[in-house]
Amino acid sequence: MIRFRLFFAFSLLLAMSVAWGAEQIKVDSLRLWTAPDHTRLVFDVSQAPMHTIFPLHNPSRLVIDISNAKLNQPLQQPPHDHPLFTKVRAGVRNKTDLRVVLDLNGDVTTKSFALKPSHKYGNRLVIDLFPKGNQAVVANGGQRNAAIKTVKNKARDIIVAVDAGHGGEDPGAHGPRGTQEKKVVFSIAQKLAELIDRQPGMKAVMVRKGDYYIKLRKRMEIARQARADLFVSIHADAFKSSRVKGASVFTLSRRGASSEAARWLAYHENSADLELAGGVSLDDKDEMLASVLLDLSQTATKEASRKVGANVLNNFKRIGHLHKNTVQKAGFMVLKSPDIPSILVETAFISNPTEERKLRSRTHQQKMAQAIFNGILSYFKDYAPADTLMASVSAGRQAKHVITRGETLSGIAQRYGVSMRSLKAANALGNNVIRIGQVLKIPADS
Repeated sequence: MIRFRLFFAFSLLLAMSVAWGAEQIKVDSLRLWTAPDHTRLVFDVSQAPMHTIFPLHNPSRLVIDISNAKLNQPLQQPPHDHPLFTKVRAGVRNKTDLRVVLDLNGDVTTKSFALKPSHKYGNRLVIDLFPKGNQAVVANGGQRNAAIKTVKNKARDIIVAVDAGHGGEDPGAHGPRGTQEKKVVFSIAQKLAELIDRQPGMKAVMVRKGDYYIKLRKRMEIARQARADLFVSIHADAFKSSRVKGASVFTLSRRGASSEAARWLAYHENSADLELAGGVSLDDKDEMLASVLLDLSQTATKEASRKVGANVLNNFKRIGHLHKNTVQKAGFMVLKSPDIPSILVETAFISNPTEERKLRSRTHQQKMAQAIFNGILSYFKDYAPADTLMASVSAGRQAKHVITRGETLSGIAQRYGVSMRSLKAANALGNNVIRIGQVLKIPADS
């Protein structure tokens, strides 16, 4: 009995000493990343934390309890117009735990996980907030409706989805001077989108519109929602040797295409609304026919991707060194849309000091954007989809345009790349007055 009591007392003292000796987790900072469909909170912590999350109502709040933790400095506050929450508060709970409270604008759903140290970041606690109900924001900023509206007119715009790699908590590669890949590729992507939007008959959709991270499959989904005719993902490469340099263009490898085909066919067995671009539905097809349709779609998509990639690569030759002289193949996730031609452009090696310096230059960024655009434009001049304005112009056909609210004659002429004089002559207009619902003939030549 005495031995048992001594053993119990020793065990209790040992447990207490371990508890007292456990180092408290330090919460060093809170970083916020706001995307169109969610907000990401990232707590920088000294070690992997135990945490719980629960909501409170009237008023709406979200409580985050981090066990055995303390705050090292004040937490970052959201901007005054943040859609999901207005304030972040923190305090001590049970003498040892840290409680963080978000004052919400409405109900949210959450997803949380811990991240191990990576690159310049240490341990992190990540919490994603998703709006409920009427707060929800369309992930593509309404681009799908905009794309659909153009179909009402006889000739639609060619849609190009422009994807700036990485973003938010994922900075991508780093250059010797600390240049972050996510920043330079976003700048190049913006410049490319501007060039596309200035081209009559073409329209750009920015997949990432700010400094936030989008999952890889979500990037493909945004392109699909926008009914994109082409997906272009822009990156900057890195290697352990700083001497390696040059641009590369990638399309999907055969192995990557095969694995994606298997995924689509498996999904076909469990989905009632799966369709390829162009409106070809797979939900009413048997497995063999669905497989044949998907294989045909993938074959055409891979060939189109190769042609676009080759055009872009040829234009890159004029502004700098190529890492590879031919289009490369790889299993990158963002290239796996079976029905949207997709290319991934590695603009340069950010790990090379000379190329890092060029990547930081707005002038060189513009040159790279122009090279990508020239490659895309030359492809679509030869292979424009049949229902597009560019195809109508190439074939010499006379397109028609139905006037909608807010349009002007000069704006319509600019969009179709024709002169005001030829547009008025084709429609026997004595002045610039037009009316909603009026059908204009678009001359083939300016």
